[in-house]
Amino acid sequence: MITPTELVIFDCDGVLVDSERIAVRVQVAIGAELGWPLTEDEVMERFVGRSTLSIGEQVAARLGAEAAAVWKLRFEELHREAVDRELVAVDGIHEALDGITLPVCVASSGSHDKMRHTLGRTGLYERFEGRIFSATEVARGKPEPDLFLHAARQLGVEPAACVVVEDSKYGVQAARAAGMRSFGYAGGLTPAAWLEGPGTVVFEDMRKLPQLLGLSPEDVGSRPVRQTAMEAQL
Repeated sequence: MITPTELVIFDCDGVLVDSERIAVRVQVAIGAELGWPLTEDEVMERFVGRSTLSIGEQVAARLGAEAAAVWKLRFEELHREAVDRELVAVDGIHEALDGITLPVCVASSGSHDKMRHTLGRTGLYERFEGRIFSATEVARGKPEPDLFLHAARQLGVEPAACVVVEDSKYGVQAARAAGMRSFGYAGGLTPAAWLEGPGTVVFEDMRKLPQLLGLSPEDVGSRPVRQTAMEAQL
């Protein structure tokens, strides 16, 4: 018997904000700059969905601790500049959030500063403020379950009553390890095959998420559209 859902846990990058393309491009550029040539596919395989600490450990193992520190600073600088120029929300996420009547939160490998910036730029921060959790708060990042379990514990929800929305293989692995069902979003860079597995429903259109969560089309259609501060300024 499936436990009724009480909490929807969203990843941030690639699920709420369309930042994975930016991050991959920046990582490739920094690798070329610092002496570790990487293709976009290699960055996807190694880095996407992993915490800053995990990425730093990989860089240090390859280039040394000093280069890893430079890599981190360069990424933060170039990523912020690119986000300010071109970041948009994931297609359909505003409509999906308008149709979800369940409690929601964010649990991401990114830092709080990074999420405040990216969610703020796309008008999404206010939807999750006070319910945003970072891998910096736990001992182990994805694919370990620590972050998702931390989010559930902080909000007083049992793991079996949580579902996770992810776009990385490490994210869906973490959800499985936490004993949570997951929805793997394959509408971005991540191949659907990377997301498939027990307890995971793979989908490509974010607007379909409310129905996948078991909300009826009538309930979705009857909900008022909430205008964000950013949208109100347009």
